[in-house]
Amino acid sequence: MAKKDERNVSIVIQNPEDEKDLIVSFSTLLKKLKKYFLIWIVIAVVLVGAAFGYSGVTTHANRPDLHALVGFSYKGIEKGLDPAGNTFDPYSIKNPAVIENALTSLGINVEELESIRQGITIKSVVPRDAVERLTVYNQVLENGGVNAAEKILETTYFPTQFHIYFNYGATSFSEDTAVDVFNAILNQYNEYFYETYGYNESLGNAVAIINYEDYDYSESIDLFENSLAILEQYVKQLSNEDKTRFRSSSTGYTFSDLYQAIDTVKTIDLDKISSYVSVNNLTKDKESALAYYEYRIKDLTRRKAQYEEEIKSYDESIKNYEKDQIYVFGNGSDDTNTQSSVASAQYDKMIDEKNQIVVSLAETKQNINSYKERQEALKSKNVGSSKMLEKVETDLASLNEKVDNLINLVADTSEDYYKNVTFKNAYSVLVPATGTASSNTSRIIANAKKPLIIFEGFAFVVYFAAAFIEAFITDSKKKKKAIAAESELDADKEEEHYLE
Repeated sequence: MAKKDERNVSIVIQNPEDEKDLIVSFSTLLKKLKKYFLIWIVIAVVLVGAAFGYSGVTTHANRPDLHALVGFSYKGIEKGLDPAGNTFDPYSIKNPAVIENALTSLGINVEELESIRQGITIKSVVPRDAVERLTVYNQVLENGGVNAAEKILETTYFPTQFHIYFNYGATSFSEDTAVDVFNAILNQYNEYFYETYGYNESLGNAVAIINYEDYDYSESIDLFENSLAILEQYVKQLSNEDKTRFRSSSTGYTFSDLYQAIDTVKTIDLDKISSYVSVNNLTKDKESALAYYEYRIKDLTRRKAQYEEEIKSYDESIKNYEKDQIYVFGNGSDDTNTQSSVASAQYDKMIDEKNQIVVSLAETKQNINSYKERQEALKSKNVGSSKMLEKVETDLASLNEKVDNLINLVADTSEDYYKNVTFKNAYSVLVPATGTASSNTSRIIANAKKPLIIFEGFAFVVYFAAAFIEAFITDSKKKKKAIAAESELDADKEEEHYLE
């Protein structure tokens, strides 16, 4: 029995060493993978649904920002300037007036105006080539050199396109309503842009609000004259800017036509009424009229003295201004070298400004004489009859209608010109905001990718690990049985050998 016990211990010691060589066979692993394949597919499908459900809930709860892209294209934007020559401010898109007009156009209460304004953010679009040029800064700063400042200036870039984002989480809007509001704001900015940099609406309003009936006849004439002069100057400026001889499709007028129309009303209708008032001494209050004439004469006399001083100053500056010198060299001979003086832009500017003051001085002198004549006539003659007063009031009412009509024609023609010529493509919505089902679906899919990868990856690891472990257990059992059978066979052989 002692020898038999020693034989059994020897087998037990060898078994663990044999178990270290156990491996999982590919065929067994494949069988186990097939066994759990259907279960894995079911779990995978469930996880896909869970990932999309989670993404849908979070996407809806987070209310992602709406996005749009706008662009500007006019002379000066490439330098970061607005059409008036000032620094361009893209945040004017979220101007309260723009938002209010957008809400009003949609019939929405303006209570949430501030929440909307706070929810709008703007980011400039910088093209890749501009980014590459801007990286030159680092090299310039490192290398230094005489031309470093010039190189830095060359890398300056001003954006012409902007990303506009609208976070409507602080509002009570649904996504569809938020999209409508956002696009309405972008479209209303188009009108705001034209009103700000196109036709001067404030100018038109200032001219139109004059109530001539609140003034004496002579004062009304001066008010109409001033209004027509302002309107005439504005139209003349547009006519000089217009190189295409633009004719409005809405009014049928060119700026030259409007200028002639304004000049006709000014030199015929207004002058006719002015002469009639002066000749017949027409006034609502003689004493007030005389006081008004006296005030105007003194005011114009002070203005005349100011103009004369300015002209004198310009004459001195022009006389002492050193013109730019141009040298033309010959073929090495001093006799053939020539020198020429030419006026610079600053010199030309001074000449133009002086000429404008000269014209203003001449008009001022003419007005002074006109007021003095009115004053003397009113002092020496009696006031006109009531019938004459009725006539001048009728003429002034007719003149007022003509001036109002001219203001409307100028406004319509100018708006047509700025929208279809000057600022035809100055501002445009390149990519409007959208909130369609397809865009929501794409956001849900995009948001579901990360959790889907994590869930499916974890499920596959569990699936493969379960199949591997079971295959390992199965092969281990087979191996143990094989070792036990082999050990038993060896024991029998050894026993037979011992008996022999």
